[in-house]
Amino acid sequence: MHHEEDLCYPATPRPTNHQVVVRLMSSDGIQERIRHNRRVRCRGTSRASPYQEGNNRMLRNKEDILDNQKHLNDNMQISNSQDPEIPPLVSRLKAVAAKNDAYFQFPGHNKGQAVPSSLSSVIGLQPFIHDFTTFPAVDNLFAPKGPILDAQKQAAKLFGAEETWFLVGGSTCGTQASILATCSPGDTLIIQRNSHKSAFAGLVLSGAIPKYIIPEYDFDWDIAGGITPSQVEKAMKELDSEGRKASAVFITSPTYNGICSNLKDIAVLCHSQNIPLIVDEAHGAHLRFHKSLLPLSALHQGADISIQSTHKVLGSLTQSSMLHLSGKIVDRERICNCLQTLQSTSPSYLLLASLDAARAQIGAHPDTIFNKPVELAMEAKALVETIPGITVFNSSKYGTDPLRLTVGVWKLGISGFEANGILEKKYGVISQLHGTRSICFIVNLGTSRDDIMRLVSGLKHLSETYASIRVNDIHPLSEMNTNMILSPRDAFFASKKKVSFEESVGKVCGELVCPFPAGIPLLVPGEVITEEALSYLIERKNKGALVIGVADSNLSSMVVCT
Repeated sequence: MHHEEDLCYPATPRPTNHQVVVRLMSSDGIQERIRHNRRVRCRGTSRASPYQEGNNRMLRNKEDILDNQKHLNDNMQISNSQDPEIPPLVSRLKAVAAKNDAYFQFPGHNKGQAVPSSLSSVIGLQPFIHDFTTFPAVDNLFAPKGPILDAQKQAAKLFGAEETWFLVGGSTCGTQASILATCSPGDTLIIQRNSHKSAFAGLVLSGAIPKYIIPEYDFDWDIAGGITPSQVEKAMKELDSEGRKASAVFITSPTYNGICSNLKDIAVLCHSQNIPLIVDEAHGAHLRFHKSLLPLSALHQGADISIQSTHKVLGSLTQSSMLHLSGKIVDRERICNCLQTLQSTSPSYLLLASLDAARAQIGAHPDTIFNKPVELAMEAKALVETIPGITVFNSSKYGTDPLRLTVGVWKLGISGFEANGILEKKYGVISQLHGTRSICFIVNLGTSRDDIMRLVSGLKHLSETYASIRVNDIHPLSEMNTNMILSPRDAFFASKKKVSFEESVGKVCGELVCPFPAGIPLLVPGEVITEEALSYLIERKNKGALVIGVADSNLSSMVVCT
């Protein structure tokens, strides 16, 4: 059975001519014209004029679309009977798509009538039939009064926010909007140095000056840990001694590897000075939805802003996210203005509807929906821990998300990059993140026990094949770079030139150097380029990491500030 909130519809066989006519009986006027055209064709009477032929083609296209709509409607009526409620935005898209209107507006495929066949042969017509631009029937993301407003209010209630905004630019957009909404040019933002690259773009856009906090580092794993309240307090005191005060504190929790910081005590520190706490919770949209085994969500711990990638762990489409606001410290109007500045004026209603549907899917069983994924993750962890040469990451100091399974492979003498390539090629196992010494796997709502067993089999193969053959020759980074000469914004707009890779050592970096995955910058514009950072970069690239943000992807040159 297909549920409406899943936004997934099965393909249907092409109907006979008789079935098409029957299904069109509810359409005003068009069914008689279709019958007439068919009678003309069947009797073999005089050839139709070019105008009539074009009209016939249009009608046949209309038949195909209406037939698809009818099948969709039938299917949704079946699934709706089992849903506690129909998501408001999904319901509106369904109703608008079912109408036989003539569209003289965007998008250019005109409700699926001019679909590129190379794509429709893969995904079908349904996404196009429900792909609308902003117009009154489907509401407006930037001035919502109907189903979008209703959907956002229901999301705020479910996630524990005072207000929620839907994002079609991913958490990147939400991160940048949050920094812009809380920091003006010259203001100070306390931010952990291993934040996502979008946060550094937020520094450029806002003109804020970063006060970096360096997370504790686990060199065995080459993984950064969380941020402690004492580190935040120390940064606040250092600023106070300089006569400065932070305009906001920006923390990433959970990290890519599922490490969660103590946000509750950090929020208390921030609020004691009326400083808003922004949490990049892109990897934690699910944390509110388990009674005991998941860490507490950022909002539950007192965060003022939480940015969540709904698509990462929940069921919305890729690129769709939410921004949640709580408390009275942050000006909601400024959030609205910043989002209108950064988001597309042509938002995808498929993305918006998928956020609404994901909310409804979770809301139907919020306390139990993650029971199975958590059980599977715990089973996977127990099985992997018995494999010789394979290590499972655990943090005794920080809370961790049990749905993140980070597996160390350095004892096998291979890197995470190499191990990932083997697992993908031989076992069809696709990881989320691979680094110098480990691989990170994510268990989600769609993970099956068969998936877990395939993963375990692949890791056993690695253990049996590579144990004690050689030593992993990638060295972890000894420390993060914090030698900032220019602010990110000043460096972004500074005059620049290209120099050879070797010649760049000691110069001020003019580009965001970011090994991917996981999108954490190794070098930020304005920082001094070190020999160690370049060596680490080359090692990662040689093992398969993609380096983004650089002008020269071959790393034969670097852009520096002059």
